[in-house]
This record gives sequence, C-alpha cells and structure tokens, in this order.
Amino acid sequence: MLVIRPIEQRDFPTLKQIAIESGHGFTSLPVNDELLQNKIDHSMASFASRPAGKGECLYFFVAEDSDTGEVLGTTALDAAVGLSSPFYTYLLGKQVHSSRKLGIYNVVETLTLTNDYTGVSELCTLFLREKAREGLNSRLLSKCRFLFLAEFSELFDHRILAEMRGVSDERGNSPFWSWLQEHFFSMDFPTVDYLTGIGQKGFIADLMPKYPIYVNLLSQQARAVIGKTHDKTRPALRLLEEEGFAWRGYVDIFDAGPSVECDLKHIRTVRNSRRLTVQVGQPVHAGKFLISNTRFNGFRALIGDMAVNEEKAQAVLSPEMARLLKVEDGDTVRVVEM
Repeated sequence: MLVIRPIEQRDFPTLKQIAIESGHGFTSLPVNDELLQNKIDHSMASFASRPAGKGECLYFFVAEDSDTGEVLGTTALDAAVGLSSPFYTYLLGKQVHSSRKLGIYNVVETLTLTNDYTGVSELCTLFLREKAREGLNSRLLSKCRFLFLAEFSELFDHRILAEMRGVSDERGNSPFWSWLQEHFFSMDFPTVDYLTGIGQKGFIADLMPKYPIYVNLLSQQARAVIGKTHDKTRPALRLLEEEGFAWRGYVDIFDAGPSVECDLKHIRTVRNSRRLTVQVGQPVHAGKFLISNTRFNGFRALIGDMAVNEEKAQAVLSPEMARLLKVEDGDTVRVVEM
C-alpha cells in the first residue's frame, strides 16, 4: 500500500533517480543536486513552521510503499507562484481585423506573454514511477493534495493551477519550441527546459517577443500542439478534469502545454470531503475511501477500506490503517469516498 507523507532528507537519492526517470519537459524536477536539495530544504522549512497565511511555501510529498519503505512517486503544492521570480504563460486570445468599407472581417488567434498567475497556488511535481502505475496509485498521488488543501485552505490562494506537460518527442524536441528557437532563440528545448528548472529565467524576459504572436504565422507543427498534452501526461489531466479543472487558454511558453485551473472551493474532492472521528476496530460493510489525518507536519494520506458510522460521525479504521495514518481513537481524519 502507498502512503503519502512529507519529503525528508533521506529521500534525496530516490528523488534524484525520479528526476532522471521523469525525462525532458518535467521542469519541476531538474537533474541538478543543488536544486533538488533546495526543494527538500524548502519543503522541510515550510512544514517545520506553519505560516499564518499564504506565502512562498512548498509542500512536497512522496508516496512510500508501506511494506518496503521504497519511495515510488512525488507530488507537491506550491502555495504562491511568481512572487520571487516571474511566472510566465502565454494566453491564447483573439484579435479582430475588419474593414466595413472593404467588407473584410478576420478573426486572428494570438499568443500574449503574461504574468496573470502571479500569486496563484500550483499543483506540481506529480510523478509516479513505472513499476507503481497500477490500481488506484495515480489517483492517490493526485487527489491527496486536495485533502491537504481542504484541511489547510488558509495557506493557499482561491485559484489552483496545474501546468500540463506539452508535446515533445523522446529526445526532448518540442514542435512549438522549434519555431520559437528558429526566430528568437539559439538554444534547443532540453537546454531551455533545464535552465528554467534550475531557476535561470532571465533569458525569457531578454529574448521572448514582447508583442503578441500571430498564431497563423507559426509553423503547422507548432500550431497543432498549442494546448495539447504529452501522451504520458494525459491520465493526470483526466484526473484533474474529473475534479473540475478546466483550460482557460493559458499555455506554457516553451512547449505550449495547457495550464488548467479551478477555484479551490469548487474542486470536487475538496467539496465532498468531510471530517470524521476515528474509531479503531474492524470495519463492517467497508467501502473504498481516500483518507488523511489532519496533522500539518505529520500529514499522512492513503486509499483504503473503512466504514462510516453516520450516527456518531465516526470513521471505523482497522488497526493497520490507523497505524499507517498515525491516528488513534478520538483523533480526526478527513475522508472522501472513491
């Protein structure tokens, strides 16, 4: 069984291996020891002292096999993006070119560079290792963050964002970036992807076109991938769409992958989750639930069988489930039926 917990220093070797496995286009996990260590340090500092409100905090979680102790996935929440360094996106919009005198009316799509997501909270760094991609593991990795959001909503923005990896091939070549590279840059996509991942974003402001780009001037290959998702990312996108996330026209400035968003209170798992009191015992007529404890720095989450005593507002958990969640009789858990 996979159990979600905050990342710890001992997870560094596995985190580096996961960064290697994630491949090109997974900007949030660069293969760079210093940057990976910074993520661990940032998360541990964020969990060490609970802030009074939203700030530049990173809440980084890992999925651990309860039998072997092996880390098999990562997932994270960035409480506020774009505060210390710019958070760029393209907005796909429209411009109208018309002449009543000539009887001409043309609607042209444009891409405009924006910082519209500044201060928004982001779902990020979702990666499940190949050998763990079975059963409900991917759902656990994605949805556990919503229980944390529901329990500690004061630490996050009301808008929740998720950037989806855009289209690129196995060598890391992006059709969208290829067009930008030809006209504005002299760096290949893997290099740009890496520089962004390690925080060296100054070249974006220096070299990106300052004015809207007319989409019909792009190559056919570049136009075809705007708002499209990498094959390996489509299952993650479907899970978010089930939760109420939708695309509002924002895309990544490098691979044109879609950025989807949802208001925190409208996220399905947040809306449907509830707090129950723990009763440790043998659940009768059990169902499948996503369950978390309600601790901040000792957060745990998993998917397992439990029963609900509606009359007493109790979650009936087996001793093993209670042990994995680190709860006892009388403690509180947050649950949502799967």
